[in-house]
Amino acid sequence: MTADTAHALGASRTFWELVERRVALTPDRPVLLQDDRTLTFEELRSGAEKAAAGLHDMGVRPGTVVAWQLPTRIETVLLAMGLARLGAVQTPVIPFYRDREVSFALRESQAAYFAVPGEWRGFDHAAMAERIDARGVFEAYDSLPEGDTSLLPPPPTSSTDVRWIYWTSGTTSDPKGVLHTDRSLIAGGSCLAHALHLSADDVGSIAFPFAHIGGPDYLVMLLLYGFPAVLFEKFALPDALEGYRKHGVTVAGGSTAFYSMFLAEQRKQPGTKLIPTLRLLAGGGAPKPPEVHHAVVREMGVQLTHGYGMTEVPMITMGSPDDSEENLATTEGRPPEGMEIRIADGEVRLRGEAVCAGYLDPAQTAEAFDEDGFLITGDLGRLTESGHLVLTGRLKDVIIRKGENISAKEIEDLLHRHPDVGDVAVIGLPDAERGERLCAVVEQPEGAAELTLEAVAAYLRAEGLSVHKLPEQLEVVDALPRNETLRKVLKYKLRERYSGTVK
Repeated sequence: MTADTAHALGASRTFWELVERRVALTPDRPVLLQDDRTLTFEELRSGAEKAAAGLHDMGVRPGTVVAWQLPTRIETVLLAMGLARLGAVQTPVIPFYRDREVSFALRESQAAYFAVPGEWRGFDHAAMAERIDARGVFEAYDSLPEGDTSLLPPPPTSSTDVRWIYWTSGTTSDPKGVLHTDRSLIAGGSCLAHALHLSADDVGSIAFPFAHIGGPDYLVMLLLYGFPAVLFEKFALPDALEGYRKHGVTVAGGSTAFYSMFLAEQRKQPGTKLIPTLRLLAGGGAPKPPEVHHAVVREMGVQLTHGYGMTEVPMITMGSPDDSEENLATTEGRPPEGMEIRIADGEVRLRGEAVCAGYLDPAQTAEAFDEDGFLITGDLGRLTESGHLVLTGRLKDVIIRKGENISAKEIEDLLHRHPDVGDVAVIGLPDAERGERLCAVVEQPEGAAELTLEAVAAYLRAEGLSVHKLPEQLEVVDALPRNETLRKVLKYKLRERYSGTVK
């Protein structure tokens, strides 16, 4: 599959059109691999059509809102594409969300139907649906509703109707419902695929929840370039390595936490390639310290390309395999054609096809965009002369100590180089004298020497960090708190835990 053909496919107006055009090119090539199962592109289309017909028999029509809270399985992708075939509005919900978040999502989206996996990983989703009085509940795990495809209405043709509602993490308040169109999701996935220089010979992997915004992003890549991906319903190392090796995965990743987990496994057997076929780690969704990049390249013998995205804009910038090593290590890559980045008072703002259509709440939409239609991200950054984006932190992650603004990311990047630091989060804690004091919360690798605040301060001074930026508190934890999607560190939990402590 040539890049020109993939670019042409990227001009598809709807998800269903993209499916049809791929099937016309390579119907018998595999698209989804899971355990001992293989699904071809033709089987993806036919299975999605049968599911669409079954949903239609249940009463789902174009524009009907259907929520689904399902693990990363072949049936989940078939259901999502069945809904895309009908032109329904689907709202994926991360499987790890519970009563409060799920009831909020169903209520705000006014979902008429709710697909659940039944009991999954020790939690009864069907019972939760009954508790929160969800409407139209049906199970979709091993099997999907099926019907007569000849009775289906014509597939949708508009690319700009809102057909997807995704949910922000809601770590400190209720989540926001982010509105996407087929056009915005196809634009995001197309940019990701073209940046990574993938081909039909690759084998990808989806080790994160398909309900995440990265799910359709990745599916677009498969449809554009005609290669398969291995699905992991549960990602844990070393158990998942068998699946990577069995299917000959060439492209893996997810986020910085995934890189670190692969790296930790590699260090158990240095000199032996962890996944023999692997050539590229790629991901985004969380900051990437330069030292993590260098360690992956040096010890795993693969390239690492990292990008920048969010629920509102699934692909903003992406590192490319032909970037310089310096740019791959220290930047988030370049924006694709059609993505405008504006730096306003140090803050990153965005405009382009991959940007969402806004939020369910019109007031939130009005606050999120500036007068020129740029999305206000809350991230801080700068563009280099070559057009690469360097993120320097978040507005909410700037610590103000005695009136001085201090970037948590600057300190975190330095501490990541320390041999006795596995991962770290630097937070600001309330302080009557200073306004905020700096606290470094450290997760240590196995066998590391004990860290002290004095030793950390001495190390940072030797690295050239200004004295006023030195942490005044050190906490060592067994594991930093993370979310269940891309395993981002939840700093708000650390602030809650340590706000009342002084050391």
